[in-house]
Amino acid sequence: MRILITNDDGINAPGLQVLHEIATDLAGPEGEVWTVAPAFEQSGVGHCISYTHPMMIMKLDERRYAAEGSPADCVLAGLYDVLEGGRPDLVLSGVNRGNNSAENALYSGTLGGAMEAALQGIPAIALSQFLGPDVMQAPDMFEAARVHGPALIRKIWEKGIWDDGHYRVFYNVNFPPVLAAGVKGHKVAAQGYRTDSFFGVEPHHSPTGKRFLWIKGGPQHTATAPGTDAAVNLDGYISVTPMRADLTAHDVLSDLEARLA
Repeated sequence: MRILITNDDGINAPGLQVLHEIATDLAGPEGEVWTVAPAFEQSGVGHCISYTHPMMIMKLDERRYAAEGSPADCVLAGLYDVLEGGRPDLVLSGVNRGNNSAENALYSGTLGGAMEAALQGIPAIALSQFLGPDVMQAPDMFEAARVHGPALIRKIWEKGIWDDGHYRVFYNVNFPPVLAAGVKGHKVAAQGYRTDSFFGVEPHHSPTGKRFLWIKGGPQHTATAPGTDAAVNLDGYISVTPMRADLTAHDVLSDLEARLA
């Protein structure tokens, strides 16, 4: 089995090492794990691609490359340059430092890498670690992903729904903000929405007096609707959310057609 891995936290991020362990377990002794990850952190870039400028790519080790681009760029680089057109069986993206539940999924470069793989017709799974006091103070903040990731990713690979439509299903997996022993299991969950948590800006002045704006996130431990991703994460469960890149609001198509007739 051949697996391509990437992330948005960068080539040296500890979560990428955890993902390599998960991928190596899944690929087996005869398999291959290839890494193409951003040279620098790319959090929050979503599904962007470097369409207007080239990116440098560097070989760091056997089957390990860093590219000066987004996670989606890295998937493209892996498919069409590093692997020279050879198709991986699976693309894994993560393990992200911080949750990509609820509306965070829309900004996530981790999800962007998985989405690009799905658009290229390749099965893909994004993995993220929800942060919290227990996790942040632990010697290994990725313990839950490290311990529970291999079996769950294998189960999704072997028993998940992998269709072959134009907008293929890919998966968003979020590990809860607890240590491995506190994980209660996993639940299939829809993407939620935090009703009182939004991104905004916070102004600052440099020593030279110039004004800058930092993008600022809202509270992350706000529960979403019961049974949705962030809600089950905060209850100690790993969430597994099937997704598609199709942004059409299918539920209003017929009504809109009637209104505009």
